[in-house]
Amino acid sequence: MTDRVLSMIGIAKKAGKVCSGTFLSEDAIRKGKAFLVIIAENSSQGTRKVLTDKSTYYRVPVTVYGTKEAFGGILGCNERSAVTILDEGIARKIQQLIQFGGIPNGEDQGQ
Repeated sequence: MTDRVLSMIGIAKKAGKVCSGTFLSEDAIRKGKAFLVIIAENSSQGTRKVLTDKSTYYRVPVTVYGTKEAFGGILGCNERSAVTILDEGIARKIQQLIQFGGIPNGEDQGQ
């Protein structure tokens, strides 16, 4: 089964609506460009704390999903601890996919 969340991150990358890595994510949050921060499950506690605190302060939704290796693979670069979505519509769609286990709007599509 294809991971729809990672597919949406790939679409966001092609649209130029993604930044990745801790420092670029922090910068996007601070500048008000971030609509969703996704932290890799295998990222360090320090990275999680920094990004969670920054996201909370600036009121940006944050979630933990995927792995550093998966983020790096979908973005075509080395491992990434975090991915930040810079488009509100794509961010909302990714949040729905994560919330409903990859099924849009929680509907059973016969899979």
